[in-house]
Amino acid sequence: MTENECERVFALLSEYLDQELPPASCEELEQHLRNCPPCIQFVRSLKRSVNLCRQLGQCRDVLRLDPDVMAGLRRAYEKMLAKRLPG
Repeated sequence: MTENECERVFALLSEYLDQELPPASCEELEQHLRNCPPCIQFVRSLKRSVNLCRQLGQCRDVLRLDPDVMAGLRRAYEKMLAKRLPG
């Protein structure tokens, strides 16, 4: 997989998850996702995040994350980005 292919997947993910892409684009994206472990992992994580956000929207009370938890999430996200991007 090339970095450009992965970037294209990232650019189309929102529309893909919202089922707003044309069938040909969906097939191209799905083909990439069958063969790119980092993108597969990212999409799974994104789907979990979307589901959690939907569940949060159903809650009456506002959930506040511990600052240490937020910092850990930021570090994990930055680590993932560092692996994906050169330099």
